[in-house]
Amino acid sequence: MPPPIPPGVAAALSLLPERLLRARALIFAAAQTTQTAPLTETLKWGQPAYLPAGKAGTTLRLGATNRKPTLFVPCSTTLLDRYRAIFPTEFTYLGNRAVVLPASAPFPDAAFQQLAAMALTYHRDKRR
Repeated sequence: MPPPIPPGVAAALSLLPERLLRARALIFAAAQTTQTAPLTETLKWGQPAYLPAGKAGTTLRLGATNRKPTLFVPCSTTLLDRYRAIFPTEFTYLGNRAVVLPASAPFPDAAFQQLAAMALTYHRDKRR
């Protein structure tokens, strides 16, 4: 179960598609399974952002693109290339920084949690 939402983050989430609450829960679940918890939950560029402990990975940000729920990762990573290779049809991708999530179809919980896990362990995995 994810922790309570900090007030500033809650205000930002209230302006975004409701599906991002599910994405938030899956990010926290991924942090537990990858041992990158506790996450720092804050705002970056006015959007909810999740930073793993110990610099194991990179920041995840939740937002919207054309009112569709979106996961943002830093464009300096290779995450979007890896995401596309593993999940070519489950998501829509924008350049090298965003994954557009299904707006109304069933939420791909397992696939999304794997995306989050890959980001949360990005630096740790590169060091291996």
